[in-house]
Amino acid sequence: MPTAVINKSDVRLQLAGERLQVYGRKPETDRDEVLREIPLRDLDRLIISDSVHFTTPALAAVLRAGVAVQVFSWSGTFLGSFLPEPNKHGSARLRQYRRTLEPEFALQMAGRIVTAKLYNQRRVLQRLGACRAAKLPAIEQEDLAEHEALDATLKWMDGLLAPVSKSGSIDELRGYEGTSTARYFQAWAGFLPDEFPFERRSTRPPLNPVNACISFGSTLLYHEAAAFIHAHGLDPALGTLHATEDGRWSLALDLIEPFRPVLVEALALDLFSHQILNARHFEARNGGVFLNEEGRKKFFLQYERRMDRQFMSECAGHRTSLRQQLENQSVMFKAALDDPARFEPFLMN
Repeated sequence: MPTAVINKSDVRLQLAGERLQVYGRKPETDRDEVLREIPLRDLDRLIISDSVHFTTPALAAVLRAGVAVQVFSWSGTFLGSFLPEPNKHGSARLRQYRRTLEPEFALQMAGRIVTAKLYNQRRVLQRLGACRAAKLPAIEQEDLAEHEALDATLKWMDGLLAPVSKSGSIDELRGYEGTSTARYFQAWAGFLPDEFPFERRSTRPPLNPVNACISFGSTLLYHEAAAFIHAHGLDPALGTLHATEDGRWSLALDLIEPFRPVLVEALALDLFSHQILNARHFEARNGGVFLNEEGRKKFFLQYERRMDRQFMSECAGHRTSLRQQLENQSVMFKAALDDPARFEPFLMN
């Protein structure tokens, strides 16, 4: 059980030896009982809602075991996290501060990130197009037009790789990334079911169910990346592609960019296409649309399955998972502080 998600209201997490006990009212007996026990040795991360009571000994044991804890509100808003004490890597952070301020280093790192994201966006669309073509017995006129439009998008994105590699500034890279993402989403939206349209990306608040899923998935991915960066002794606030600003983990935003098409958007598409989520899993509030409690439970389950699913990586040359690759981004970025060639952003097969 690498990840435990405790989303049930009014339960208590308490310590019993080397196990966490989930203690609460059992519907069958209408009595307070131990609902579940979780061995600490089997736990890598813990996600809880703000209605979960956490005893101090249990929290201390979790942190001592190196487990990060993320806390979400009842509405699905990320509130904060408890992180194990980071390793004392002052010299690495000092190198990171210096390197981030070097224009050549920052441009090199940001360029690789944008190239990887663009490549992964193209691969996602390419795979979606191939799957659709395989399901169609014959291409009709309307399907032919869609096929030609997708093919044009793929060729355009392929042609963008060369100018991205020659970008002379981070602002130029950001321009290419924004243009590519806009065209990618335009093509990606065509694979969604008709009852869940997607016209554009909207955040704070998300304005429809598709945007709600993309935002929630991005939030989970972002805070996982920040925890990995902390664990490996770096400062997650110091970005390259994303400018360093107060109030955000810019390096975490950098490192998750290549994962967005592969994880967040691919997951959202699967949830709607396979009818795992439908209209009753969302609620309107605060001027936007958000996953409700049942929707978040389903999302967490599918997110975890996708993150931990093993696959043979052509780039890594061995079996791995998206979660392992996400952590490896922090490892490689740290190594790149001494040798920039050692940072290789994630590329999907």
